[in-house]
Amino acid sequence: MQGKLIIFSAPSGAGKTTVVKHLLTKPEYKLEFSISACSRKPRKNELHGKDYYFLSVDEFRKKISENAFLEWEEVYDGLYYGTLFSEVQRIRNRGNNVLFDVDVKGGINIKNYYKENALSVFVQPPDIDTLANRLRNRSTDSEEEIAKRINKAAYELEFASYFDFVLINDNLQDTLQNAEILVKDFLIK
Repeated sequence: MQGKLIIFSAPSGAGKTTVVKHLLTKPEYKLEFSISACSRKPRKNELHGKDYYFLSVDEFRKKISENAFLEWEEVYDGLYYGTLFSEVQRIRNRGNNVLFDVDVKGGINIKNYYKENALSVFVQPPDIDTLANRLRNRSTDSEEEIAKRINKAAYELEFASYFDFVLINDNLQDTLQNAEILVKDFLIK
C-alpha cells in the first residue's frame, strides 16, 4: 500500500520546520521527509540531497519544461522551489508516508493533486511581530531578506483557510503535541 501525504506549510519563520523535524522522530508514523528542490545557494550546514536538491536556475527551468515537478513556484525573482514527482513516488513506493515542509502555494497544490490521500496543515504564527523576532533570532538572513519574508508572510496568511487545519504556533510544546494528534488521526483513517 502506498503511503499518505502530510503537508506542513507556513510563512517563513512560523515554525513548520521545527514541527516537521519533531514528527520525523516518531517512528510509529512511518514518515519520510520529502526533499524539495530549490535554486538558491545552500545556507550554512545545509547539504545537497539531505536538506534540498540544490539546482541552478537553468537546471530548475529544464526540469519544469520536462514536467518533473508535482508543484513548483518562483518564490522570488529567479528563486525557485519545488517538489519532484520522483521524490514523492520513491517514498510512497517504500510504503512510507511523505512528510512535506513546503511554501503555502506548494502545499495547496499538493493537497489539490492528492486530495483525500493528503493532510494539509497551515502553521500560523501568533502575530507578525513574533514572526519577525523568530526570523531575526535564527540569524540566517539579512535585515533586507527578513523584511521581504515579513511582507510575503502577510500575503501567505490569507491562504490559511485553504488548508485542512490551522495550527497556531504560540506555545511550541502545545504545537508539537497538536501536530502529532493531527497526523495520528489522519493516518488511522
